[in-house]
Amino acid sequence: MYIDKNESPVNKPFLPLSKPSISEDEIAAVADVLRSGWITTGAKNAELEQLVCDITGAQYAVALSSATAGMHLLLKALGIGPGDEVITPSMTWVSTANQIELCGATPVFVDVNRDTLMVEADMIEPLITERTRLIVPVHYAGASLDLAALRQLAVKHGIPLVEDAAHAIGTSYNGQPIGASGTAIFSFHPIKNITTGEGGMFCTDDSQLAEKIRQLRFHGLGVDAFDRETQGRAPQAEVLTPGYKYNLPDMNAVLGIGQLKRLHELNNRRAEIAALYTELLGEIDEVQPLQLPGYEMTHCWHLYIIRLDIESTSMSRDDFMQALKERQVGTGLHFRATHTQKYYREKYTETKSLPETEWNSERICSLPLYPDMSDDDVRRVVDTIRQVITGAG
Repeated sequence: MYIDKNESPVNKPFLPLSKPSISEDEIAAVADVLRSGWITTGAKNAELEQLVCDITGAQYAVALSSATAGMHLLLKALGIGPGDEVITPSMTWVSTANQIELCGATPVFVDVNRDTLMVEADMIEPLITERTRLIVPVHYAGASLDLAALRQLAVKHGIPLVEDAAHAIGTSYNGQPIGASGTAIFSFHPIKNITTGEGGMFCTDDSQLAEKIRQLRFHGLGVDAFDRETQGRAPQAEVLTPGYKYNLPDMNAVLGIGQLKRLHELNNRRAEIAALYTELLGEIDEVQPLQLPGYEMTHCWHLYIIRLDIESTSMSRDDFMQALKERQVGTGLHFRATHTQKYYREKYTETKSLPETEWNSERICSLPLYPDMSDDDVRRVVDTIRQVITGAG
Protein backbone atom coordinates (compact mmCIF):
# COMPACT_ATOMS: atom_id res chain seq x y z
CA MET A 1 0.00 0.00 0.00
CA TYR A 2 1.34 3.45 -0.96
CA ILE A 3 0.91 5.86 1.95
CA ASP A 4 3.05 8.94 2.56
CA LYS A 5 2.45 9.69 6.23
CA ASN A 6 4.26 12.99 6.00
CA GLU A 7 2.01 14.51 3.35
CA SER A 8 -1.72 15.15 3.45
CA PRO A 9 -3.59 14.16 0.26
CA VAL A 10 -4.68 17.77 -0.24
CA ASN A 11 -1.03 18.88 -0.26
CA LYS A 12 0.07 16.44 -2.96
CA PRO A 13 0.45 17.63 -6.57
CA PHE A 14 -2.70 17.12 -8.61
CA LEU A 15 -2.68 13.88 -10.57
CA PRO A 16 -4.65 14.48 -13.80
CA LEU A 17 -6.84 12.02 -15.65
CA SER A 18 -4.57 12.25 -18.67
CA LYS A 19 -1.48 14.04 -19.91
CA PRO A 20 0.10 13.76 -23.37
CA SER A 21 3.51 12.11 -23.46
CA ILE A 22 5.49 14.49 -25.68
CA SER A 23 9.21 13.92 -26.24
CA GLU A 24 11.86 16.57 -26.79
CA ASP A 25 12.42 15.15 -30.28
CA GLU A 26 8.74 15.68 -31.08
CA ILE A 27 8.88 19.26 -29.81
CA ALA A 28 11.95 19.87 -31.98
CA ALA A 29 10.20 18.37 -35.02
CA VAL A 30 7.26 20.75 -34.56
CA ALA A 31 9.69 23.66 -34.27
CA ASP A 32 11.38 22.56 -37.51
CA VAL A 33 8.06 22.68 -39.34
CA LEU A 34 7.32 26.12 -37.92
CA ARG A 35 10.67 27.33 -39.28
CA SER A 36 10.25 25.61 -42.65
CA GLY A 37 7.90 28.10 -44.25
CA TRP A 38 5.20 25.44 -44.82
CA ILE A 39 3.02 24.83 -41.78
CA THR A 40 -0.33 23.88 -43.32
CA THR A 41 -1.21 20.57 -45.01
CA GLY A 42 1.83 19.29 -46.89
CA ALA A 43 4.58 16.70 -46.88
CA LYS A 44 4.28 15.86 -43.17
CA ASN A 45 0.57 15.28 -43.59
CA ALA A 46 1.25 12.79 -46.39
CA GLU A 47 3.95 11.11 -44.27
CA LEU A 48 1.53 10.75 -41.36
CA GLU A 49 -1.10 9.17 -43.61
CA GLN A 50 1.42 6.65 -44.94
CA LEU A 51 2.65 5.83 -41.44
CA VAL A 52 -0.90 5.12 -40.29
CA CYS A 53 -1.34 2.81 -43.28
CA ASP A 54 1.92 1.04 -42.40
CA ILE A 55 0.92 0.57 -38.74
CA THR A 56 -2.73 -0.40 -39.21
CA GLY A 57 -2.57 -2.11 -42.58
CA ALA A 58 -5.17 0.29 -43.99
CA GLN A 59 -5.14 0.73 -47.76
CA TYR A 60 -6.08 4.42 -47.61
CA ALA A 61 -5.77 7.02 -44.85
CA VAL A 62 -6.98 10.63 -44.91
CA ALA A 63 -5.76 12.97 -42.16
CA LEU A 64 -8.36 15.32 -40.75
CA SER A 65 -8.75 18.04 -38.13
CA SER A 66 -10.69 15.66 -35.85
CA ALA A 67 -12.45 12.31 -35.73
CA THR A 68 -15.71 14.26 -35.57
CA ALA A 69 -14.81 15.79 -38.94
CA GLY A 70 -14.37 12.24 -40.23
CA MET A 71 -17.85 11.26 -39.09
CA HIS A 72 -19.36 14.38 -40.67
CA LEU A 73 -17.62 13.77 -43.99
CA LEU A 74 -18.61 10.09 -43.95
CA LEU A 75 -22.28 10.94 -43.57
CA LYS A 76 -22.02 13.47 -46.40
CA ALA A 77 -20.10 11.08 -48.63
CA LEU A 78 -22.78 8.41 -48.16
CA GLY A 79 -25.55 10.91 -48.86
CA ILE A 80 -27.23 10.34 -45.50
CA GLY A 81 -29.91 12.87 -44.65
CA PRO A 82 -33.56 13.43 -43.72
CA GLY A 83 -35.57 10.21 -43.42
CA ASP A 84 -32.47 8.07 -42.88
CA GLU A 85 -31.55 6.23 -39.69
CA VAL A 86 -28.11 5.50 -38.25
CA ILE A 87 -27.71 2.86 -35.53
CA THR A 88 -25.11 3.74 -32.91
CA PRO A 89 -24.70 3.31 -29.16
CA SER A 90 -25.82 5.97 -26.72
CA MET A 91 -22.85 5.00 -24.55
CA THR A 92 -20.31 7.12 -26.41
CA TRP A 93 -19.30 10.74 -26.87
CA VAL A 94 -22.10 12.93 -28.24
CA SER A 95 -20.22 13.89 -31.41
CA THR A 96 -21.55 10.93 -33.43
CA ALA A 97 -25.20 11.63 -32.64
CA ASN A 98 -24.62 15.35 -33.18
CA GLN A 99 -23.31 14.80 -36.70
CA ILE A 100 -26.22 12.49 -37.52
CA GLU A 101 -28.63 15.17 -36.30
CA LEU A 102 -26.87 17.94 -38.20
CA CYS A 103 -27.23 15.92 -41.42
CA GLY A 104 -30.98 15.71 -40.81
CA ALA A 105 -30.92 11.96 -40.15
CA THR A 106 -32.11 10.14 -37.02
CA PRO A 107 -29.80 8.42 -34.52
CA VAL A 108 -31.19 5.08 -33.35
CA PHE A 109 -29.59 4.25 -30.03
CA VAL A 110 -28.61 0.66 -29.24
CA ASP A 111 -27.81 -0.76 -25.81
CA VAL A 112 -24.41 -2.23 -24.87
CA ASN A 113 -23.00 -5.18 -22.99
CA ARG A 114 -23.03 -4.27 -19.29
CA ASP A 115 -19.43 -5.29 -18.67
CA THR A 116 -17.63 -4.24 -21.87
CA LEU A 117 -19.74 -1.19 -22.84
CA MET A 118 -19.72 -2.38 -26.45
CA VAL A 119 -22.58 -3.24 -28.80
CA GLU A 120 -23.11 -6.76 -30.12
CA ALA A 121 -24.66 -7.90 -33.37
CA ASP A 122 -27.77 -9.41 -31.77
CA MET A 123 -28.51 -6.09 -30.09
CA ILE A 124 -28.40 -4.22 -33.39
CA GLU A 125 -30.43 -6.52 -35.64
CA PRO A 126 -33.87 -5.85 -34.07
CA LEU A 127 -33.35 -2.11 -34.67
CA ILE A 128 -32.73 -2.42 -38.43
CA THR A 129 -35.51 -1.01 -40.61
CA GLU A 130 -35.90 -0.11 -44.27
CA ARG A 131 -34.61 3.36 -43.34
CA THR A 132 -31.33 2.15 -41.77
CA ARG A 133 -28.46 3.54 -43.84
CA LEU A 134 -25.45 3.04 -41.58
CA ILE A 135 -24.24 1.18 -38.46
CA VAL A 136 -21.58 2.87 -36.29
CA PRO A 137 -20.37 0.67 -33.39
CA VAL A 138 -17.66 1.87 -30.99
CA HIS A 139 -14.42 0.19 -29.94
CA TYR A 140 -14.51 1.09 -26.26
CA ALA A 141 -11.73 2.28 -23.95
CA GLY A 142 -9.12 0.46 -26.07
CA ALA A 143 -10.89 -2.90 -26.40
CA SER A 144 -12.06 -4.24 -29.75
CA LEU A 145 -15.58 -4.93 -30.87
CA ASP A 146 -16.47 -8.47 -31.99
CA LEU A 147 -16.07 -7.46 -35.61
CA ALA A 148 -16.76 -10.81 -37.26
CA ALA A 149 -20.36 -10.90 -36.07
CA LEU A 150 -20.92 -7.22 -36.82
CA ARG A 151 -19.53 -7.55 -40.34
CA GLN A 152 -21.71 -10.59 -41.02
CA LEU A 153 -24.75 -8.62 -39.89
CA ALA A 154 -23.86 -5.67 -42.12
CA VAL A 155 -23.38 -7.90 -45.17
CA LYS A 156 -26.62 -9.76 -44.45
CA HIS A 157 -28.63 -6.54 -44.53
CA GLY A 158 -26.55 -4.66 -47.10
CA ILE A 159 -25.80 -1.79 -44.72
CA PRO A 160 -22.40 -0.06 -44.41
CA LEU A 161 -20.54 -0.67 -41.16
CA VAL A 162 -18.11 2.04 -40.03
CA GLU A 163 -16.08 1.58 -36.86
CA ASP A 164 -15.72 4.43 -34.38
CA ALA A 165 -12.09 3.70 -33.54
CA ALA A 166 -11.43 6.91 -31.60
CA HIS A 167 -10.25 4.79 -28.63
CA ALA A 168 -8.49 2.10 -30.63
CA ILE A 169 -5.16 3.13 -32.15
CA GLY A 170 -2.97 0.08 -31.59
CA THR A 171 -5.88 -2.24 -30.81
CA SER A 172 -6.18 -5.49 -32.75
CA TYR A 173 -8.91 -8.09 -33.33
CA ASN A 174 -8.05 -11.71 -34.07
CA GLY A 175 -4.48 -10.66 -34.78
CA GLN A 176 -5.45 -7.91 -37.25
CA PRO A 177 -4.98 -4.22 -36.35
CA ILE A 178 -8.12 -2.11 -36.17
CA GLY A 179 -8.25 -0.16 -39.43
CA ALA A 180 -6.75 -2.95 -41.55
CA SER A 181 -10.03 -3.70 -43.29
CA GLY A 182 -13.35 -1.97 -43.72
CA THR A 183 -13.65 1.66 -42.61
CA ALA A 184 -12.53 3.06 -39.25
CA ILE A 185 -12.16 6.58 -37.86
CA PHE A 186 -9.37 7.30 -35.34
CA SER A 187 -8.98 10.27 -33.01
CA PHE A 188 -5.71 12.03 -32.16
CA HIS A 189 -7.19 14.31 -29.48
CA PRO A 190 -4.76 15.10 -26.61
CA ILE A 191 -6.38 12.53 -24.31
CA LYS A 192 -5.88 9.70 -26.81
CA ASN A 193 -2.96 7.23 -26.88
CA ILE A 194 -1.15 9.36 -29.45
CA THR A 195 -1.93 12.95 -30.34
CA THR A 196 -1.51 15.53 -33.07
CA GLY A 197 -2.73 18.26 -30.69
CA GLU A 198 -6.11 17.90 -32.34
CA GLY A 199 -6.76 15.62 -35.28
CA GLY A 200 -8.13 12.39 -36.65
CA MET A 201 -7.60 9.81 -39.38
CA PHE A 202 -10.13 8.27 -41.75
CA CYS A 203 -9.01 4.78 -42.79
CA THR A 204 -10.70 2.62 -45.42
CA ASP A 205 -10.17 -0.07 -48.02
CA ASP A 206 -12.67 1.66 -50.34
CA SER A 207 -10.73 3.77 -52.86
CA GLN A 208 -13.76 5.74 -54.03
CA LEU A 209 -14.80 6.57 -50.47
CA ALA A 210 -11.26 7.66 -49.62
CA GLU A 211 -11.17 9.97 -52.64
CA LYS A 212 -14.56 11.43 -51.71
CA ILE A 213 -13.41 12.12 -48.14
CA ARG A 214 -10.20 13.69 -49.45
CA GLN A 215 -12.19 16.06 -51.67
CA LEU A 216 -14.73 16.97 -49.02
CA ARG A 217 -12.08 17.76 -46.40
CA PHE A 218 -10.72 20.70 -48.43
CA HIS A 219 -13.48 22.75 -50.06
CA GLY A 220 -14.39 20.01 -52.54
CA LEU A 221 -11.27 20.71 -54.60
CA GLY A 222 -9.62 18.07 -56.72
CA VAL A 223 -6.21 19.08 -55.27
CA ASP A 224 -5.03 21.08 -52.27
CA ALA A 225 -2.45 23.86 -52.00
CA PHE A 226 0.46 21.45 -51.49
CA ASP A 227 -0.50 19.45 -54.59
CA ARG A 228 -0.56 22.65 -56.64
CA GLU A 229 2.73 23.87 -55.22
CA THR A 230 4.67 20.63 -55.61
CA GLN A 231 3.04 18.95 -58.59
CA GLY A 232 2.95 21.98 -60.89
CA ARG A 233 -0.84 21.96 -61.09
CA ALA A 234 -2.87 24.91 -62.30
CA PRO A 235 -2.83 27.81 -59.81
CA GLN A 236 -6.60 27.67 -59.37
CA ALA A 237 -8.02 24.27 -58.47
CA GLU A 238 -11.40 23.07 -59.72
CA VAL A 239 -14.29 22.64 -57.29
CA LEU A 240 -15.65 19.15 -57.89
CA THR A 241 -18.29 19.30 -55.14
CA PRO A 242 -19.04 21.71 -52.28
CA GLY A 243 -16.75 20.78 -49.40
CA TYR A 244 -15.54 21.75 -45.96
CA LYS A 245 -12.31 22.86 -44.26
CA TYR A 246 -11.23 19.82 -42.25
CA ASN A 247 -7.58 19.41 -43.29
CA LEU A 248 -4.77 18.75 -40.79
CA PRO A 249 -1.81 21.20 -40.76
CA ASP A 250 1.74 19.89 -41.00
CA MET A 251 2.64 21.36 -37.61
CA ASN A 252 0.07 18.95 -36.14
CA ALA A 253 0.93 16.07 -38.44
CA VAL A 254 4.62 16.08 -37.56
CA LEU A 255 3.77 15.66 -33.88
CA GLY A 256 1.67 12.62 -34.79
CA ILE A 257 4.56 11.12 -36.77
CA GLY A 258 6.81 11.14 -33.74
CA GLN A 259 4.02 9.84 -31.52
CA LEU A 260 3.16 6.96 -33.85
CA LYS A 261 6.78 5.87 -33.96
CA ARG A 262 6.51 5.39 -30.19
CA LEU A 263 3.03 3.83 -30.25
CA HIS A 264 4.21 0.37 -29.17
CA GLU A 265 6.25 1.83 -26.30
CA LEU A 266 3.41 4.11 -25.14
CA ASN A 267 0.77 1.38 -25.30
CA ASN A 268 3.00 -1.12 -23.50
CA ARG A 269 3.35 1.30 -20.59
CA ARG A 270 -0.42 1.82 -20.55
CA ALA A 271 -0.87 -1.95 -20.35
CA GLU A 272 1.52 -2.14 -17.39
CA ILE A 273 -0.42 0.57 -15.56
CA ALA A 274 -3.74 -1.13 -16.31
CA ALA A 275 -2.43 -4.46 -15.00
CA LEU A 276 -1.35 -2.82 -11.75
CA TYR A 277 -4.74 -1.14 -11.38
CA THR A 278 -6.47 -4.48 -11.90
CA GLU A 279 -4.29 -6.17 -9.30
CA LEU A 280 -4.74 -3.48 -6.64
CA LEU A 281 -8.43 -2.81 -7.24
CA GLY A 282 -9.14 -6.51 -6.80
CA GLU A 283 -8.93 -5.80 -3.07
CA ILE A 284 -11.76 -3.24 -3.17
CA ASP A 285 -15.20 -4.83 -3.52
CA GLU A 286 -17.01 -1.52 -4.04
CA VAL A 287 -15.49 -0.85 -7.46
CA GLN A 288 -15.72 -3.08 -10.52
CA PRO A 289 -13.48 -2.55 -13.57
CA LEU A 290 -14.79 -3.27 -17.05
CA GLN A 291 -14.33 -6.86 -18.17
CA LEU A 292 -12.21 -7.94 -21.10
CA PRO A 293 -14.13 -9.51 -24.00
CA GLY A 294 -13.88 -13.28 -24.39
CA TYR A 295 -12.65 -13.24 -28.00
CA GLU A 296 -9.08 -12.74 -29.22
CA MET A 297 -8.02 -9.10 -29.18
CA THR A 298 -5.23 -6.79 -28.04
CA HIS A 299 -6.28 -3.92 -25.78
CA CYS A 300 -4.54 -0.55 -26.23
CA TRP A 301 -5.74 0.73 -22.81
CA HIS A 302 -6.96 4.14 -23.83
CA LEU A 303 -9.03 4.32 -20.64
CA TYR A 304 -9.24 2.46 -17.34
CA ILE A 305 -12.90 2.54 -16.33
CA ILE A 306 -14.39 1.38 -13.06
CA ARG A 307 -18.01 1.16 -11.92
CA LEU A 308 -18.82 2.34 -8.38
CA ASP A 309 -21.22 0.31 -6.24
CA ILE A 310 -23.45 3.27 -5.42
CA GLU A 311 -25.75 1.09 -3.33
CA SER A 312 -23.21 -0.33 -0.87
CA THR A 313 -21.28 2.95 -0.58
CA SER A 314 -24.41 5.15 -0.39
CA MET A 315 -22.45 7.55 -2.58
CA SER A 316 -23.21 8.83 -6.05
CA ARG A 317 -20.61 8.57 -8.75
CA ASP A 318 -20.43 12.37 -8.98
CA ASP A 319 -19.77 12.66 -5.23
CA PHE A 320 -17.12 9.95 -5.54
CA MET A 321 -15.36 11.88 -8.32
CA GLN A 322 -15.57 15.11 -6.31
CA ALA A 323 -14.07 13.41 -3.25
CA LEU A 324 -11.14 12.16 -5.34
CA LYS A 325 -10.66 15.64 -6.80
CA GLU A 326 -10.53 17.14 -3.30
CA ARG A 327 -7.72 14.65 -2.59
CA GLN A 328 -5.84 15.77 -5.73
CA VAL A 329 -6.79 12.84 -7.97
CA GLY A 330 -8.38 13.65 -11.31
CA THR A 331 -10.98 11.43 -12.95
CA GLY A 332 -13.19 11.42 -16.05
CA LEU A 333 -16.64 10.34 -17.18
CA HIS A 334 -16.67 8.31 -20.42
CA PHE A 335 -19.52 8.81 -20.93
CA ARG A 336 -22.84 10.13 -19.78
CA ALA A 337 -25.29 8.37 -22.09
CA THR A 338 -26.19 10.50 -25.10
CA HIS A 339 -29.93 9.79 -24.91
CA THR A 340 -30.01 11.23 -21.38
CA GLN A 341 -28.59 14.60 -22.51
CA LYS A 342 -31.08 17.49 -22.60
CA TYR A 343 -31.42 17.84 -26.38
CA TYR A 344 -31.83 14.12 -27.05
CA ARG A 345 -34.11 13.28 -24.14
CA GLU A 346 -36.44 16.16 -25.08
CA LYS A 347 -36.48 15.41 -28.82
CA TYR A 348 -36.61 11.62 -28.63
CA THR A 349 -39.14 11.15 -25.87
CA GLU A 350 -40.10 7.72 -27.21
CA THR A 351 -36.58 6.28 -27.02
CA LYS A 352 -36.84 2.87 -25.40
CA SER A 353 -34.99 2.26 -22.16
CA LEU A 354 -31.39 1.16 -22.58
CA PRO A 355 -30.95 -0.57 -19.22
CA GLU A 356 -27.27 -1.54 -19.43
CA THR A 357 -26.30 1.86 -20.81
CA GLU A 358 -28.27 3.66 -18.10
CA TRP A 359 -26.91 1.43 -15.32
CA ASN A 360 -23.35 2.16 -16.37
CA SER A 361 -23.96 5.84 -17.06
CA GLU A 362 -24.71 6.35 -13.35
CA ARG A 363 -21.67 4.39 -12.12
CA ILE A 364 -18.71 4.66 -14.49
CA CYS A 365 -15.58 6.64 -13.71
CA SER A 366 -12.27 6.77 -15.59
CA LEU A 367 -9.08 6.71 -13.52
CA PRO A 368 -5.80 8.48 -14.35
CA LEU A 369 -3.97 6.62 -17.11
CA TYR A 370 -1.07 7.97 -19.16
CA PRO A 371 2.42 6.64 -19.94
CA ASP A 372 4.32 9.07 -17.72
CA MET A 373 2.52 7.86 -14.58
CA SER A 374 4.67 5.96 -12.10
CA ASP A 375 3.65 2.80 -10.29
CA ASP A 376 3.52 4.88 -7.12
CA ASP A 377 1.01 7.18 -8.84
CA VAL A 378 -1.21 4.16 -9.47
CA ARG A 379 -0.89 3.04 -5.85
CA ARG A 380 -1.76 6.56 -4.74
CA VAL A 381 -4.94 6.52 -6.83
CA VAL A 382 -6.04 3.17 -5.44
CA ASP A 383 -5.23 4.17 -1.85
CA THR A 384 -7.22 7.37 -2.32
CA ILE A 385 -10.18 5.37 -3.63
CA ARG A 386 -9.95 3.13 -0.57
CA GLN A 387 -9.87 6.16 1.74
CA VAL A 388 -12.90 7.76 0.04
CA ILE A 389 -14.93 4.55 0.19
CA THR A 390 -13.96 3.89 3.81
CA GLY A 391 -15.02 7.41 4.70
CA ALA A 392 -18.31 6.93 2.87
CA GLY A 393 -18.96 3.73 4.74
